[in-house]
Amino acid sequence: MEVITDLQEFRKRRRELGDELGRRLEYRPTVGFVPTMGNLHEGHLSLIRRMQQECDLGLVSIYVNPMQFAPGEDLAEYPRTLEDDLDKCEVEGVDLVFVPRDEAIYPPGYQTKVEVSRVTQPWEGVHRPTHFAGVATVVAKLFNMAEPDRAYFGQKDYQQLRVIERMVKDLDFPVELVMCPTVRDDDGLALSSRNQYLSADEREAACSLCRCLRAMEEGFNAGVIAAEELTAKGRSLLAPEVELQYLAVVDGVSLAEKAEASVGDVVLIAAKVGGTHLIDNLILGGGG
Repeated sequence: MEVITDLQEFRKRRRELGDELGRRLEYRPTVGFVPTMGNLHEGHLSLIRRMQQECDLGLVSIYVNPMQFAPGEDLAEYPRTLEDDLDKCEVEGVDLVFVPRDEAIYPPGYQTKVEVSRVTQPWEGVHRPTHFAGVATVVAKLFNMAEPDRAYFGQKDYQQLRVIERMVKDLDFPVELVMCPTVRDDDGLALSSRNQYLSADEREAACSLCRCLRAMEEGFNAGVIAAEELTAKGRSLLAPEVELQYLAVVDGVSLAEKAEASVGDVVLIAAKVGGTHLIDNLILGGGG
C-alpha cells in the first residue's frame, strides 16, 4: 500500500499503477474509489471491502473537508485518527491512499464551488444550507484527481448520495456510483464517526431513531401507506431526549415528500441528541 500527500505524485502513481496492472491483466483495470474523512469504522470498511471485491485497483482518500462544515460546527473537534486509518486500509489491501493537505484541495486564491440545486434544498439542506456545496465541490475535485470507474458510498448518507448522483449526471463524470447498505451496531444505531460524541444516556436515546424507522417499516409491511400515520407511529417511539429535526417519507430519487408510501420510497430522519446531529434512513420494501 502506498500513502501519498502530494497531488501531482498521486496522479502520477495512480496512472502508473493502472498501466502496470493493465499490462499484467491484459485488459483495462477497473479502478474503485472510496472518499472518506477518516476515523474509519466498519461502515467505511464495508465500502472498502465491496470495492476490493469488484475492482482491480482500490483507492481511498482521507481528508476532513472544511468546506462542508458551517461556522460553529465540529470541524476542529472532528476525530482524526490517521495512523489507525492507514493500518485498516493496509489490512483491507487498498493499493493507494491519498491524504491531501488543504492547499492541495483549496490552493491560494481558490474561488469555485459546485452547487447542486433542488435535491440539496430540503431535509439536511434546511438545517445545513452550505453543507452540500462543500460535499459536491470536494467530491468533484477528488473524482478529477482519482479518475475512478466506480465510487462507493454508504446508504446512511442517503441525501448526499442523491446529490452526488445528480452532480455526476449533470457534469458528465464517467463514474458509476455504488450505494452500500448502512452498517449498524448491535443496538441498531447506524455507525457514524459522530457517535463517539454521545454519552451513555444519549446513545441509549439515539437508538430510538432506529426503532422509529423499524416501526414505520413494520407498519408499511402491514399495509399502512398513509405517510402521516406511519410517521406518527415512528415519532411515538422516539426518546424524550431526541430533538427531532425531520421525519418524512420521500421519493427515493427526487426526495420529494410523499403523502402515501410505496415500495422504493425512503424514510428520512434527522435529530439532535445532546449536541450531536444524527441522520438515518430506511428504504421501504428494500431493507436497510
